Amino acid sequence: MIPMVDLKAQYAEIKDEIEAGFAQTLDSCAFILGPNVQAFEKEAAAYLGVKHAIGCASGTDALHLALLAEGIGPGDEVITSAFTFIATAEAIKYVGATPVFVDIDPHSFNITPANIKKAITSNTKAVMPVHLFGQPANLPEIKAICDQHGLKLIEDCAQSFGASVNGLQTGSFGDAAGFSFFPSKNLGCYGDGGLVTTNCDQAAARIKQYRNHGSEVRYYHDVIGYNSRLDELQAVVLRAKLKRIDQYNAARRHAAHLYSQLMADLPLTTPHEDGIGVHVYHQYTLLSERRDEIMKALQDQQIGCAVYYPVPLHQQNVFKAECEGLSLPVTEAVAAACFSLPICSSLSDDSIRQIVSVIAGVVNA
Repeated sequence: MIPMVDLKAQYAEIKDEIEAGFAQTLDSCAFILGPNVQAFEKEAAAYLGVKHAIGCASGTDALHLALLAEGIGPGDEVITSAFTFIATAEAIKYVGATPVFVDIDPHSFNITPANIKKAITSNTKAVMPVHLFGQPANLPEIKAICDQHGLKLIEDCAQSFGASVNGLQTGSFGDAAGFSFFPSKNLGCYGDGGLVTTNCDQAAARIKQYRNHGSEVRYYHDVIGYNSRLDELQAVVLRAKLKRIDQYNAARRHAAHLYSQLMADLPLTTPHEDGIGVHVYHQYTLLSERRDEIMKALQDQQIGCAVYYPVPLHQQNVFKAECEGLSLPVTEAVAAACFSLPICSSLSDDSIRQIVSVIAGVVNA
């Protein structure tokens, strides 16, 4: 069996460090916003090249808190992608704003500067690009658009920890950004966890307040906040993995490049690196009109595969009424043909060759 992500193999490599950190935390009984959370926030900020990195309970919360901190609320429009996990749009709805879905580039699967420009109205207050599958969006051009129109830039970095553009990390370009540490992410913990980044002192103070019941001083509450704190035990895991994130991402890039090399002559579309940023391959996603046949053949051989995302957000029941009549032809075509193959830092070259052999057997038949 070849799983989509082999967390067991990764855990075996860092087990001793993780368990020693767990034991120390359990002995100290410092479980909430303790020394590991504080250390991880400093280490993550240094790695990402930002002034502030603030832990929270999930990637969804990270986006929610980022929007709150930047003053996005009812009546505001936020331009974003419909080809992403629903958390992107959920966070926008949580603050009472309206997600405005625009079409994507057929190669990178990210929203394009041209489509962003066409969607700007007098109600637009922010743009939230998603660095989908680990491929950075065109941040230089998107930031220029935001600066020109006075819009907030809030990056959805849930899938892009370690990805960069012109040597700068995703999460360092915008007014704020949200990261997810779901276990399968490039940098994942052993439960839920998230991180908000910003270079603004005032925004950072608001985020810290919002994540802790609206409190800066214990038992004194100035705003209605949330219970969204990164767990101390999860911070132990994240600190161990952060030391190795470049190694993990390099292994993913090696696997992705080998996949693409072996499938170069097959009648399907392999992932595209746009040259704008460094892709970290949270997912290795390709396109084929014979997707269902390929996936069945892989599953018959106990090889993991999945579709991210089969139904674009503008076609989901929860958004159908407000998106009635909206056509996003590239998004819809990609959703109908995309599928993802196993990828993780421990995936062997032999496993990749086995997977490609199964795919070739279908598309060359």
